[in-house]
Amino acid sequence: MSKKYPLHALTAALSATACANAWAVEPQSIKLADGVQFTPTLQVSERYDDNFRAVEDHKESSWITRLTPTFALGAEGHKGRYEVKYSSESEIIHSSRNDDNTDHHLTAEAALQFDVRNRLQLNAGYHRVEQVDSDNSDNLEKLNNENDKFSTINASALYSFGAQGARGQIDMGAKHEKLRYHNRNHINDDLEHESTTLNAIFYYRVAPKTRALLETRYTDYNYVSNDMRNSKNYALLGGLTWKATAKTSGTVKIGSEKKRFEESGVDNMSNSMLEVGIDWKPRTYSTFSFTTRQAIDESYESGIGASAVKSTSISFDWEHKWGARLSTKTSYARSERKYQDYERDDDLDAFGVDLTYKLRRWLDVGISYRYATNDSSREGEGYDRNIYVFNITASL
Repeated sequence: MSKKYPLHALTAALSATACANAWAVEPQSIKLADGVQFTPTLQVSERYDDNFRAVEDHKESSWITRLTPTFALGAEGHKGRYEVKYSSESEIIHSSRNDDNTDHHLTAEAALQFDVRNRLQLNAGYHRVEQVDSDNSDNLEKLNNENDKFSTINASALYSFGAQGARGQIDMGAKHEKLRYHNRNHINDDLEHESTTLNAIFYYRVAPKTRALLETRYTDYNYVSNDMRNSKNYALLGGLTWKATAKTSGTVKIGSEKKRFEESGVDNMSNSMLEVGIDWKPRTYSTFSFTTRQAIDESYESGIGASAVKSTSISFDWEHKWGARLSTKTSYARSERKYQDYERDDDLDAFGVDLTYKLRRWLDVGISYRYATNDSSREGEGYDRNIYVFNITASL
């Protein structure tokens, strides 16, 4: 069975134990100095997953315990805000203790405002992740007998020019990402790559709370050992962003994207591109969110020869506060993935319900349910999955 890079899979959200409203706690920070605060948070969850390997045959179920401590160090100055955050996610898979794993996440960000016209945002992160492997993999992967282990490093910068109320504004961004695997027997080496993205967005105010936008975007993908996937993506998008009232806000981008491969034996690709995110708040305690996206993605599947994936996704969320303590979130998402140069199409549907009860300012309890089904044209790649979760989130 081909390997999957989980940060780009819709099911990653399904396997998360925390319900969406679990972070409704209001942490009490520890003041270390003027403008410097330390904030610890702990989440403990227990879930039952009836197909924790997300496979079509030979399903395995298990109770899974997850511990997630988070430590954030923040500082504010006259012209900037800074934060460094570390969190770990330790999973105990009770029916398969060999698959126990711990992920590590370290991030840093800075928001600087030099004057009313010049602003800069900086972000960096390191993530060391272990993904539970499938048990119906090929012989080499069985010989490997370990979970997928990989790390990502990312750094980005966004410079904005123009006052907040000005008629025109410009954003210029740069981002670099690096993916490396740490398995034995060179498993997934063909997925290792680096990518660099550059983009520029011009905003023009057409109404008091509405701006038209034009964006250009360039991404360079450079694979370590798989030259057939080396490529460059070019995108041009136009649209609107608005906050018309207290009830409605959103961004709509429509355009086209081209992917040009360095190897002459791989066909270049073109595709229409769509990025939409809209929030509607008919009441202060109720929010409906809609997002959709269409683009060309990397395949993140090892050893199958797919050059890229044309993906389309759509999601709906409804968050509602039923009182001072009780809140819920209902969500639905669908993802359609069409593999290029490989005979495989996937249609993934995911549904979730979360309920959170605020016992104290510093303590939440929640229950949630997740269901996912993947309909794949490739034999052995479809599956159904149910996840039931109970979690506790605490802070100072």
